[in-house]
Amino acid sequence: MVNKKLVKIFYIFIILSIIFSLIYIKFFKKNNIKVIPDQTGELNYNSNLIKEVEYSTKDKDGNEYLIKAEEGEIDFSNPNIIFLKKVYALIKLIDSEEVTIVSDFGKYNSENYDTIFSKNVIINYLDNKITGEYLDFSLDRNSMIISKNVNYSNLENILEADVVEINIKSKDTKIYMYEEKKKVKIENKK
Repeated sequence: MVNKKLVKIFYIFIILSIIFSLIYIKFFKKNNIKVIPDQTGELNYNSNLIKEVEYSTKDKDGNEYLIKAEEGEIDFSNPNIIFLKKVYALIKLIDSEEVTIVSDFGKYNSENYDTIFSKNVIINYLDNKITGEYLDFSLDRNSMIISKNVNYSNLENILEADVVEINIKSKDTKIYMYEEKKKVKIENKK
C-alpha cells in the first residue's frame, strides 16, 4: 500500500516536471525573455524581445503616427519604454504631406508616443531629405529636433548644421550651430 502511494507521488512529480519544462520552453524561450539571477540568486525578469513591432496612434487633432521595427525590447524597469532596431515611422499630418523616418535604433515611449531615433536617421518630407544621427520626436511638444551631423537637402540647396528644430504644427524651422563662431553651411545646387 505504501509502495503504491510512493509510485503515484513519483508519477505526479514526473508529470509536473514535464509540464513546467514545457511551459518554460514554450513561453520563456519563444518570447526570448531573459531571466537573470540577482546577487541573492533570485530570478529577475529584465527584458522581453519582440519581433516585428508595430505601434500606431492618433492625436486629438487627427494626426496619425505609425512606428514599425524589426525588433523591440521592453524595459521591465519601465514597461512604457521599448528599445527598437531597424525602425520605420510614418507621420500623417492633417493638412500636410506625409513624413517618413528611418533609423537603425529607436526608443519609444508608449505612454506619450515620444520617440528617440538614433544612428543613420533619415527623414523624408515632400522633396526635403534630412539626415543626422539623432532625432527627438514628440507629438506632445509638436517638435522634431534633429542633431549630430545634420544634412538638409532639397531640389535647390544642401545645408549642413548641428541642429534642425521643426515645429510639427506650424512648420516653423530653426537651423543652427552649437558654437556661435561656426556658421551653417549652405550650398546651392544650381
